[in-house]
Amino acid sequence: MKLKHVVSVGLGSSFRDAAIETELLGQPILIERRGTDGDVKAAARLLKELDGQVDAFGLGGIVLFIQVAGRKYYLRDALKLASHAKQTPVVCGAGLKNTLERKVVRNLDARLNWKTKRVLMVSGVENFGMAESLDELGANVTYLDAVMVLGLPLPLGSLKGLSRAARVLAPLATQLPIHMLYPTGKQQEAQAKSWRSRYFKDADVITGDFHYILRHAPADLSGKIILTNTTTPDNVEQMRRRGVKTLITATPRFDGRSLSTNMLEAAFVAVAEKFPLDESDYVELIEASGVEPSVLELNPSS
Repeated sequence: MKLKHVVSVGLGSSFRDAAIETELLGQPILIERRGTDGDVKAAARLLKELDGQVDAFGLGGIVLFIQVAGRKYYLRDALKLASHAKQTPVVCGAGLKNTLERKVVRNLDARLNWKTKRVLMVSGVENFGMAESLDELGANVTYLDAVMVLGLPLPLGSLKGLSRAARVLAPLATQLPIHMLYPTGKQQEAQAKSWRSRYFKDADVITGDFHYILRHAPADLSGKIILTNTTTPDNVEQMRRRGVKTLITATPRFDGRSLSTNMLEAAFVAVAEKFPLDESDYVELIEASGVEPSVLELNPSS
């Protein structure tokens, strides 16, 4: 059986690059991550160079769209970047995330009892499926989208508030350059000492994009549970040293690192030999592949 090959072309740090050869649904597959240290032109060149040579691309450090309350908002810079691939399908993880994260949250309810938890979502709009599931299960959630993305001290305390804010701000925010919305390159590895860290203090569970968490959370995360994605072995040790009780990623680990959703979505596209995939495809592929979250007890006695 011919080896499938997918490449995640990312704006993140090349320090996190990896190549994983595994099987998915009985299909041998090579999953690569190639970061460009925030260089959008380098990412565009890589897409052009590998176009037609690989089975699917994932975009890392940038999403093609966000989906909030049934509406899709497309990011200008992401669409421009993806347009450099003329033959190979390009995905960003958003489609898979909307399905997978709902399932993970529901399955974790027996373990975490969400209605008893104070949850901090660093990126509710990007993880709206997760946000809806947490709301349905009665969690007390605070959303930091305006805090993290726009630098405004305006945490939101309800899903309705998040949806209303997205309707107003998303059409404008999606036109901004990506470096203004999300940490890229070396910023992903650096911890910022900023006013944003104060919002983490009272949370039992911190969810959402790991780079926001790594960059803006306080040094002391004793007793916290983190539900996120895209963590390397170094990140696991960082969280252990900072006192995190449990680290959960929505995707499984290979060679000690959890796959990003864009990598896993690209892998599903390659194995299914279908693009685009719809929600029923994601559900079927998740179930058939047996994809399960990774749960690491880092400081279980805390």
